[in-house]
Amino acid sequence: MQMQLNDLARKVGVSSSALSQIENAKAFPSIVTLKTIAEKLSTTVGELIGENETLTKNPLIPRDEKKYVKGNESGTLLYLLSHHDPMKQMETYLLEFTGNSDSRDIFTEHPGQEFCYILKGRIRFTLDDKEYQLEEGDSLYFNSTIPHRAVNNSKKNANMLWIVTPPNV
Repeated sequence: MQMQLNDLARKVGVSSSALSQIENAKAFPSIVTLKTIAEKLSTTVGELIGENETLTKNPLIPRDEKKYVKGNESGTLLYLLSHHDPMKQMETYLLEFTGNSDSRDIFTEHPGQEFCYILKGRIRFTLDDKEYQLEEGDSLYFNSTIPHRAVNNSKKNANMLWIVTPPNV
C-alpha cells in the first residue's frame, strides 16, 4: 500500500518527523504505535520489524538443519523443509518411514492439494480405497479431501517428499 509519510503520520497520530525517525531507526516507538502503523498500512507488526525476512533473505535450509515436526507410533518421522512464513502458499516436508511404518496421525483430510514424491524405498499409497505401489522416482498429486494413507510395508527405510496446500497441516 503506497501512502505519503504525512498522510500516515496523521492517521497514526504522530508527527511526520517522528514517523521519519521511526522509519530511519532513530526513534523506537511503543508497541501501540507500531500496531497502529501496521493497521494503517494493512500489514502486521511482524512485517514492519522484519520478522518474516528469513524466507526472502535466506531461503536455504542445509540438510542438517531440517526441522523435526513430529513422529507417530509406527515410527514415521516428519520434518519441515522450509522456513516459517505466514504468507506461504504451500508447506514442504520430508517423511522418513522406518521399516513397516505408516502415515497415521500425520496425513489428514482437509481442503487443498498434496504432492508426494518417493525419494527412497517403496511406499504403498491408498487413495480413496485404491492402492498404488510407489517406488523411487514415482509421484502422486491429489486433492486432500480424498482419504489417503501411506505405508512402508518393507523392512527397509523409505523417504518421501510431501508438499501440501494450504500450509496449515
